[in-house]
Order: sequence, then C-alpha cells, then structure tokens
Amino acid sequence: MRRLALRLCTLNKELLIPGRGLTQGFQNPEKQRVFHMHEACSPIHVNHVRDKLREIVGVSTNWRDHMKAMEERKLLQSFLAKSQEGLPPRRMKDSYIEVLLPLGSQPELREKYLTVQNTIRFGRILEDLDSLGVLICYMHTRVHAAKMSPLSIVTALVDKIDMCKTSLSPEQDIKFSGHVSWVGKTSMEVKMQMFQLHGNEFCPVLDATFVMVARDSENKGPAFVNPLIPESPEEEELFRQGELNKGRRVTFSATSLLKMAPSAEERTTIHEMFLNTLDPKTVSFRSRVLPPNAVWMENSKLKSLEVCHPQERNIFNRIFGGFLMRKAYELGWATACNFGGSRPFVVAVDDIMFQKPVEVGSLLFLSSQVCFTKDNYIQVRVHSEVASLESKEHMTTNVFHFTFMSEKEVPLVFPRTYGESMLYLDGKRHFNSMSVPVKLRKDFSEAP
Repeated sequence: MRRLALRLCTLNKELLIPGRGLTQGFQNPEKQRVFHMHEACSPIHVNHVRDKLREIVGVSTNWRDHMKAMEERKLLQSFLAKSQEGLPPRRMKDSYIEVLLPLGSQPELREKYLTVQNTIRFGRILEDLDSLGVLICYMHTRVHAAKMSPLSIVTALVDKIDMCKTSLSPEQDIKFSGHVSWVGKTSMEVKMQMFQLHGNEFCPVLDATFVMVARDSENKGPAFVNPLIPESPEEEELFRQGELNKGRRVTFSATSLLKMAPSAEERTTIHEMFLNTLDPKTVSFRSRVLPPNAVWMENSKLKSLEVCHPQERNIFNRIFGGFLMRKAYELGWATACNFGGSRPFVVAVDDIMFQKPVEVGSLLFLSSQVCFTKDNYIQVRVHSEVASLESKEHMTTNVFHFTFMSEKEVPLVFPRTYGESMLYLDGKRHFNSMSVPVKLRKDFSEAP
C-alpha cells in the first residue's frame, strides 16, 4: 500500500509537467484551468473557485436569495440524462484542474493558513480539497447546452488522505491538482494532490481520494454522470484502483462492528486487555486497575459545540463539508495533543462518511475520543451530530477518523466497557488501514 501511494504521488507529479500525462490537450497554456484557492475559500473575499461553483450552479452570494435560486434550479430537470448511455464519455484530462495557493508570492494570504508554530493549518487544507473536489466533478459532467449544471454534486466520502511529507512551510507557494479517476453510475472518485514549491520545483506533499455523488437539480434524488474512458496504462491503473477502492469500502462496511461480531483474533485481543486490568489483589471481575503507562478511554474525550451560521453554507445552502472537516480535525488535533502531551502531526485521514447534510441554523455537537494508540501513533475518532434550534433530537451526521503521530511515545488506551471495546477495535482497524507510515523529521511541529 505504501508503494502504491508513493507511486500515485509520483504519477500525479508527472501529470503537472507540460507535454506529459493529463496536461496534454491544453493547446493554449493561458487557458488552463488555474484558480487562486485563497480567493475561493476566504469568508470575506470572493474566490475564483467558489465563484466558479456558484456560476455553475446558479446561486447567489446573498443568503436572502437562496430560496429563489433553488426554485429556478427546478427548471433544469429537463437536462438530466435518462440513462448513463445517453451521456458523452469523458477523459481524465477533461476534468483536470490546477489551483494555486500563492503563500510565498502573496504573503498577505498567510494569516488564514498560519499556525502559531509557523506551520500550515491542515484544517484549511481540508476545506480547499473539498471545494476543489466538487469543481473537478462539475468539469467532468459539464453540459454545454445548459448555462447552469442540472446536477447537484456533493461530497459523499473522504476515502483517504495520506501525507507524503511531514512538514509544510507557510512561506512557499502551494499547488493543488486533481481529476476524476473513476466513475460509477451516479458517483465519481476524485484523485487530488498537493505540492509545495521547493527551490524551482513543486514537490508532492499530500495524496487524497474523495468520492462525490451526483444528484438532481433539486438535490433530492440520484442522477447519472458521464462515463470515463482511460487513455493510457497509467490512467487504466488509476481506474482499476478506483474499482478496488469501491470493493474495499463495500467489504469494510459489511464487516462493520455495528453489523458483525468481532473476529476471533479481535475477541482475544479484548479479553487479554480486560485481564490486564484486573486487580491481582482481589481476583474479582469488578475490580479494575490500569496497567503502567495507560489511560482509560473514557478519560481521553473532548467536546465542542458550533452554531451553524449562513456564512459557512455551501452552494446548496447546507453547511460546507470542508467547514465540518476543519472543525472535526481541530478538535481531534486538540484531543491528540492533550492525550500525548506534545504537538501531534496528522499522518492520515480515513473513511469520513457524510451521512446526513447539516442544515444552516443547526447546533453542531462534536465529540472526540482517542480510541487506539501504538508507539507514538494516536488514532482519534470524532463523532458529529446535529440538533435543530427547535428540537432537542440529535442525529449523527459524520464520523471522522484521524491518525496522528506524536513526537514522543504515548500511553496505551484501555477500554472499560463493551462499547468502548468496539470503539477500540474500530480504531485499530482504521489504524491498520493506514497506507503511508511517516517518519518524523527534526523540524517536526504541527498545529491545527
């Protein structure tokens, strides 16, 4: 898995080189789709990426106009395809986009992305990736006959984010690139990469895989998307990997601890941990004590509350998925920092499922917990649920999984109850799925 991830980073680095890979087909370099990410994601200034998304969907920046815009989108239903066969096939290069974040050449942009340790806020990067992923899918599914897209494209899943580098500088330009790498009937897998300028070359930093789904113009039901045709052995490998990813997700879901009992090996693991916490003086199942250098899982929690204001809405007037990821990451980072006693560095983001949309005006409850540790790794699970201002009923919207690395060895975490034991096993499964182990560098430092 590590070799595959590094190969994908290398492959997509080659895609940035003019005359090779996906950049072929752009006859005029000045017409390449290059946007400035900082303008798109700034809550104050209008951004090319976000502006492009609003233009494609046909929505206003004015909150008071959003109901009218959604009503107008009903007229786009006639442009929806009755089947996938009725849509023209697309190539990977058709959806390829580059986005520049000029932190080095425009230092006034740094404050939004800057941590107190003079590193880059990873939560902001998650927001940028989410916006870019949606735009990439709109490039793949664009309908030339319609001024606005009849599709509503939303983030369904963050399949995996792996780091290729352990430290990021806020004083060097960053470039994002990405394209659709696999297509189903109504879903699309998007591969995105992040590079940072080092000398005269953009070096790979991050490799991300998102899954987006297409819905009708009113965002009420599924819609078909254009098929994808690979044109080279490298693209065929990316498409094949997309098929494997889909199969892996189906298998992982089918064997979820919410559906199936733990395996024999996992049951043995939990039983051995239980025996290690029995007090040898009492020889009783009810008398529990922690082994040396260990913490009860219930004592590794942090919680937060967010009021979901219109400022954080997406183009469909739900709360922006990137905002949810940033808030969950920052709470997860704080949990890992508090648990490990040192500043952690994010190694991987895994299996973020967007189960329900978050409405503007909701109360967003985030609960973070360390669920597995090993050496200097900390696996953190963040649970997100919402309640309306009128109702006290809570509904789960997301579960986030983050793998952090501390600069020193961390305590073991022990479950006390059966429910916590299941969280432990689930965290262990996500940790074992990590594909790119990262070694700390001497200049290690990170903050949310």
